[in-house]
Amino acid sequence: MVRRSTLGQDFRRLWGAYAVSAAGSAVGMGALPLIALLVLDSSAFQVSLLAALSAVASGVIALPLGVRIEYQYKRPVMITADLARCLLLASVPVAMAFGGLTYTQLCVVGVLQTAASVAFDAASGAHLKALVLPEHRLRANSLFETTNWISVSAGPPVGGVLIGALGAAATMMVDALSFLGSALGIRRIRQPEPAPPARAATAHLGRDIAAGWQYILRHPGLRPLFFNALLFGGSIMLTSPLMAVLMLNDLGLAPWQYGLALGLPCLGGVLGSRLAPLLTRRFGQRRILLLSGVARTLWTILLPLTPSGALGVFVIVAADFGLLFSAGVFNPSFTTYRTAATPDAFMSRVGTSWSVASKACQAAFMIAGGLIVTPVGVRGALLIAGLLCMASALLLPWRQGRISTGDVPAPTTEAAPPPVTDSSSA
Repeated sequence: MVRRSTLGQDFRRLWGAYAVSAAGSAVGMGALPLIALLVLDSSAFQVSLLAALSAVASGVIALPLGVRIEYQYKRPVMITADLARCLLLASVPVAMAFGGLTYTQLCVVGVLQTAASVAFDAASGAHLKALVLPEHRLRANSLFETTNWISVSAGPPVGGVLIGALGAAATMMVDALSFLGSALGIRRIRQPEPAPPARAATAHLGRDIAAGWQYILRHPGLRPLFFNALLFGGSIMLTSPLMAVLMLNDLGLAPWQYGLALGLPCLGGVLGSRLAPLLTRRFGQRRILLLSGVARTLWTILLPLTPSGALGVFVIVAADFGLLFSAGVFNPSFTTYRTAATPDAFMSRVGTSWSVASKACQAAFMIAGGLIVTPVGVRGALLIAGLLCMASALLLPWRQGRISTGDVPAPTTEAAPPPVTDSSSA
């Protein structure tokens, strides 16, 4: 039996690796569609197709990968995914340097890079569960969440400066090298991994792929949280391109005001994630999941009411700050709960199934937003998104017994997993 560490040196190595890749990704955020627009003169439809194709096609690739990851040591998978993302992103500026970049290459890079990200996340969730004791997982997830929000807050402005000074290709190379730094950081972790579960001789790929969703849908707590996540995440992604149109076209904001409205609210996510462990200890996991889950749905309804001028900027920043603060509290508590509620033998498949479904749903909502904006206008589409976002609160696990980390019958292709207990559950 491998002894799991507390938040010690190995966790700090993992956290440092995550911080490097998160910072690089935040700096390079938007570089791929920018290259499509500026270098290849792609149409707005092609740019939207690039994002949607990356989400959907990568899911088709990632689903069988999730099965293979389940039965592999997780650290080599994470390193391989990092190196793959490094090479894929670096191929774009290299192709630009030789004048050989095509739209097809951007699509391939987008698809494979997103698939590698899904594979990395699936492996990292299982790896963190083996590395950190249950009583320290909320703090660990809070630190990761804080790091993510800091990166998202500071990265895009820095990336904008780099794109202006060095160009999108150099910025993408920074993103590529960040994944190399992440791989080196993970390689430095010293604690041996526990052996992965053995795959049954009678296992079938199709049934193995479905096992992650089957477990989610059978679990009384994960099932409502899954559908809540799909509706909430889809509604938020529906607003994402529409807000750019609202702020830059309808409100006539300057680019610096647009950047300010995007960057400042991320500080709400930083604050919320830092307070998540304290609030959970004070009020209990169930109350925090429900309260923060409701609170994060109340803000988007303000966006279609945004007035013009400086007051409009204030309303947008305030609404996004409230949303991201609530999400910053919710996300670490939710991640900790899902980790405790999922047996070790299903961690990668549950994570992959959740991620693929979320990305596909978000892509569908973004496409739907583009379709409904013509008949109802930008503000009408934002109103629909706000109402859908509020409706997602109805899908939270309101029944008292649903927030439980106890044993759930396994899919028929697996032996029944052992019971999972977590003293932090309400």
